[in-house]
Amino acid sequence: MADKLIIFDTTLRDGEQSPGASMTKDEKLRIARQLERLKVDVIEAGFAASSNGDFEAVQAIANAIKDSTICSLSRANDRDISRAAEALKGANRARIHTFIATSALHMEKKLRMSPEQVLEQAKLAVRFARNQVADVEFSAEDGYRSEMDFLCRVVEAVIKEGATTINIPDTVGYAIPELYGEFIKTLRERVPNADKAIWSVHCHNDLGMAVANSLAGVKIGGARQVECTINGLGERAGNCSLEEIVMAVRTRRDYFSLDVGIDTSQIVPASRMVSQTTGFVVQPNKAVVGANAFAHASGIHQDGVLKARDTYEIMRAEDVGWSANKIVLGKLSGRNAFKQRLQDLGVALESETELNTAFARFKELADRKSEIFDEDILALVSDESVTSEKEQYGFVSLAQHSETGEKPHAAIVFTVDGKEVHGESDGNGPVDASLKAIESHIKSGAEMVLYSVNAISGSTESQGEVTVRLQNSGRVVNGVGADPDIVVASAKAYLSALNKLHSKADRVAAQG
Repeated sequence: MADKLIIFDTTLRDGEQSPGASMTKDEKLRIARQLERLKVDVIEAGFAASSNGDFEAVQAIANAIKDSTICSLSRANDRDISRAAEALKGANRARIHTFIATSALHMEKKLRMSPEQVLEQAKLAVRFARNQVADVEFSAEDGYRSEMDFLCRVVEAVIKEGATTINIPDTVGYAIPELYGEFIKTLRERVPNADKAIWSVHCHNDLGMAVANSLAGVKIGGARQVECTINGLGERAGNCSLEEIVMAVRTRRDYFSLDVGIDTSQIVPASRMVSQTTGFVVQPNKAVVGANAFAHASGIHQDGVLKARDTYEIMRAEDVGWSANKIVLGKLSGRNAFKQRLQDLGVALESETELNTAFARFKELADRKSEIFDEDILALVSDESVTSEKEQYGFVSLAQHSETGEKPHAAIVFTVDGKEVHGESDGNGPVDASLKAIESHIKSGAEMVLYSVNAISGSTESQGEVTVRLQNSGRVVNGVGADPDIVVASAKAYLSALNKLHSKADRVAAQG
């Protein structure tokens, strides 16, 4: 009988450390519900001690999710661990994930602690965590660059204190697959009580090898948990991609001899939800979830696929959730049908007011667009104005004029603290004019570091989804807006980003 590979998803914790990818509590809860439908084994819901907002998000997910283990990260100190335990009280299955750096570089330069102090702190943290919950994971931050003898001592000690999972991260993406696999194998051979814990890998993608390193840690090293994120989301070059790990193990079961409990038909819906929520667009040639992942342009390939799919396809598109765009609702659809579809998509609006607002916007969209797809609905409810009662800025209307040889001009009406204001400006194009019209009144001083447009579905009638990334005083935020009119979508995205800049929620960067 094959072993099981545990899938530990950290999209909601490590994934949201991508610049501008931080999420609201409602957004995190929506993604957590999708991860539960995906049948992820462990959901790392956040870092409860980092902010009140993250605490509330972990708490809400712990109370709502029943089928997955819910995990909170904590540094190796009593305050963090207590805060994590408090947030996880409502979970069916709770895990505390505590970490401390073990590489010489990190201990000296970052922690300013001696190896003996780090060893003692690790032991005390795991001991304290085990008094709170039965399931404790210990991570040796920058583990791959740690000195082997010292790392063996730390791991042996924390297993004695009750750690049930041992994670050896490649925090900075420095590893090479064969070397990383052998590193995990050597650790497991040298630690006397290695068999008392499950071994885990957590690899970053700085050299593009996060998935390869993780799989080597599994096959060569004997790890039985992989820490990963949807779409490989994460700081710097990102994390190990969940969809690639799952489909590699599933497709090459002959080699790995491992089972995964993931419902793979939920992979693409999860990918789309994370992309639309964070504003991080999936590249078309991304494995498994990219728009071109199952497209065949070459005549030779097309001929082969038509004769026998397995000539060029090692996976079936439908197995990971791809299907022809299916019309789910239209302008004649009623409120109950809309509400049911939201539930099917894992969207939970907390009040009747939010539902009524979303339904009104759906009807407005249906009058302008004859075919409404799941992606349209997700984009519609991802709009902050549906779920946020405290937004500082809200879109009302936009008029713009653009003509060849003439300077484009835009006039916009939007709300500031519920009061309507008007702004006008010329610009290099209608989008530029519209955003300058907003700035003419707000004067935020923010620098735009990214502007991107993505069609939500595949026709000229499609809604355009715009992502705007703003930076101001060291803070980086993403705003997302969707509308059949790209200029309107751009204005909505800009106002969404300004709302996030206005929110002063603090985040604490944590272990990778």
